[in-house]
Amino acid sequence: MVAQNKKAPAIQLEEISRIYQMAAGEVAALSKINLTVEQGEYMAVMGPSGSGKTTLLNLLGCLDQPSSGRYYLGGEDVSALPDDQLSEIRNRKIGFIFQSYNLIPELTVLENIEIPLFYRSHNDPDGLQRAVRLAEMVGLGSRLDHRPAQLSGGQQQRVAIARSLVNDPLIILADEPTGNLDSTTGQEILSVLHEMHRQGKTLVVITHDVSVAQHSSRTIHIVDGRIKG
Repeated sequence: MVAQNKKAPAIQLEEISRIYQMAAGEVAALSKINLTVEQGEYMAVMGPSGSGKTTLLNLLGCLDQPSSGRYYLGGEDVSALPDDQLSEIRNRKIGFIFQSYNLIPELTVLENIEIPLFYRSHNDPDGLQRAVRLAEMVGLGSRLDHRPAQLSGGQQQRVAIARSLVNDPLIILADEPTGNLDSTTGQEILSVLHEMHRQGKTLVVITHDVSVAQHSSRTIHIVDGRIKG
């Protein structure tokens, strides 16, 4: 077991497998994955469609659980926790950035950034100020009252990035973060991710784009549910 302390890896997978029961029989989406991501590391995950990237992302994000093996998140074994505890861990330790932004259309920029704060089990008196600072950090300090429909795709992704940071999570998981953006805007988003890494954040980026992966400090490849390098 991994000791729970400051030096524990951000992510440690031990013999992780994920098997789905299908009408035609069992399908192994992941098979005996061993992986360590240190705190402060910036890792990209690449692989063809159907390789297991999405399954891995769901497991890392505590959106799904392994069929076997152990997952230690910051030294805490989260492999078999009940849904309510997994929900709390997602809110407290994991920030998500999605290809489709996943903003709430009726809410303003500031309100969208604040969403994770509403699910905390205790009051956060500094939450509002932190959300404003994050909006300013991603260049949206003058757009706090705007709604998603009033923003470009790149600006919406900046809101999503700020939202992922508002609870100061242990890890940031980004699923094709530039997938819906043109190349220029995509490079701007990658610069924001690079700055997050420079400030010490742990990032895992799922991508099919080699140019996106090149911004990371390490790239792994998944093929047929196994890590190939």
